[in-house]
Amino acid sequence: MDKHTSVTAGIEGKSDLMVSYDPSVTALDIRIESSVGKQFGRHIRECVAKTLAEFGITQGRLTIKDDGALDHVISSRIESAFRHAGHVRASEIVPPLRDAAIKDRPRRSRLYIPGNAPDLQVNAGLFGADCCILDLEDSVSPTQKPDARVLVRRTLELGHLFFQKGEIIVRINPLTGPFGHDDLNEIVPALPHVILIPKCEAASDIIETEQVVTKIERKYNLEGRILFMPLIETARGVVNATAVATASARNVALCFGAEDFTRDLGVTRSRDGRETLLARQQIVLAAKAAEIQAIDTVFSDVGDEQGLYNSASEARSLGFSGKGVIHPCQISVVHRAFAPTSAEIEEAKKIVAALREAEKTGSGVIALGSKMIDAPVAARAKKLIEQAKSFGIKGLE
Repeated sequence: MDKHTSVTAGIEGKSDLMVSYDPSVTALDIRIESSVGKQFGRHIRECVAKTLAEFGITQGRLTIKDDGALDHVISSRIESAFRHAGHVRASEIVPPLRDAAIKDRPRRSRLYIPGNAPDLQVNAGLFGADCCILDLEDSVSPTQKPDARVLVRRTLELGHLFFQKGEIIVRINPLTGPFGHDDLNEIVPALPHVILIPKCEAASDIIETEQVVTKIERKYNLEGRILFMPLIETARGVVNATAVATASARNVALCFGAEDFTRDLGVTRSRDGRETLLARQQIVLAAKAAEIQAIDTVFSDVGDEQGLYNSASEARSLGFSGKGVIHPCQISVVHRAFAPTSAEIEEAKKIVAALREAEKTGSGVIALGSKMIDAPVAARAKKLIEQAKSFGIKGLE
């Protein structure tokens, strides 16, 4: 970009702003119009000054039309404008302090949030999803992707404020396209817990991602901090699911995307999902073989609560650990579907009690009434109790 060409960044709308920057102006001229200017005008100017310092900008006309954007949104939009004008940061990105990612944790729900929608990002952690996905891929148009990745990085830097105890995931663009490598360079230093890798079709997709991530981590002394979720969305990916699942020790879950998969098959996605059943079973088997979780596709009819519950219940019965969600109203339904039932919990408690009694008496035989309990049944009961505890279900001691 010619450094004498005027550039813009941002979106007109609630909690966002439009930024125009003309680098050809020799003096520094800052013009701000804000819907909250009377209350926060001084603070907005301080935020602008901080971002100018990050880039060492001392000249140019910066025009801002703000509609209540938070500080990190203001900074991200100004940063995007400066980058469009060809400027680079004068100060290094400092990775945020963040709890380490946990490989085995509840992932019943993964809430997708568009990467270029600050109004949705700041409230995402309030709805109780186990995971929040800041999406740089399908929900962001190609022209907005550079601005979105800057916004996502700035949001990640303040993740502890927005996402509470939820797992923070970023879905990047495929490394085979024009955006994926830039996504990783931008967001890895900001330490998402997990990177969701789309369009995975072979182990090489994971291996390449790991090589790039490791190189960036080493630069910032963050080695091994970020985990992976491969997303299977094509017939080739399903066929190679086991290779994908076992390609890296960073993998924590294997995910399925039905929309792209059915398009790859050349069929219409049905309500009952019969055309995806074999693929979903294959993904579960591959995940279990790799000793990681399997996470089912989204249910796209936001208004059909019963249909969502039935779909999530079926997913649980197939061996999935969770499901993608596209609206906050779906979260509680999915959590209810993946929670052990009262009857399952009571049965598991009785089995565990019988196991303890057998251990106490030294008996090699475990019985519950007239039914003999073998080792796999006992192990499954223990796992169900631990799972229920991780979901916050009470009365399990």
